[in-house]
Formats: sequence, structure tokens, C-alpha cells
Amino acid sequence: MSTLDMPRLKEIMRATADEDTDVDWEGDLLDQPFTDMGFDSLAVLEIATSIQQRFGLVMPDEVVAELTTPRSVIDYVNAHRPATA
Repeated sequence: MSTLDMPRLKEIMRATADEDTDVDWEGDLLDQPFTDMGFDSLAVLEIATSIQQRFGLVMPDEVVAELTTPRSVIDYVNAHRPATA
């Protein structure tokens, strides 16, 4: 299984974003809080669900609540992703 990187996460975030989300997709989003980008807790859960499906890992809701920036999501996913067969 490949690692999660910022371009992949941006793709997932774009698919989750609604029209009211004001994100400079070309900017440096790595340490930008999701709330500052207009993602509420439900949107972050949707991002996490998409990641879980794509990467075959479990992200408990308590963990997702603590993942407040793209960097924290990337670090968590890459540290916990299943080993390749």
C-alpha cells in the first residue's frame, strides 16, 4: 500500500469540500487547521472515512477528532497503514 501524501490528501479534501469551503488549493495547507479552511467536524469525518476505505485502516473517531491539520492526518495514516502483502 502506498503512503498518503499531500497531493492525495488534497484530492480527498476537494471531493469532500462544499461550495462554501474557501481553500487556496495551490497554497501551503500542510499545517493549516481544517477549521480555518472551512471544514467542520463532519467534513473531517468524511475525509477520514474516505482515507479508511482507500488505505484499509481504522481511524477511531477519538483519533480523528485530534487530527486537526493535513500534516497530522498524513503522519497518522502513514504510521498506521497496513503492511503490504
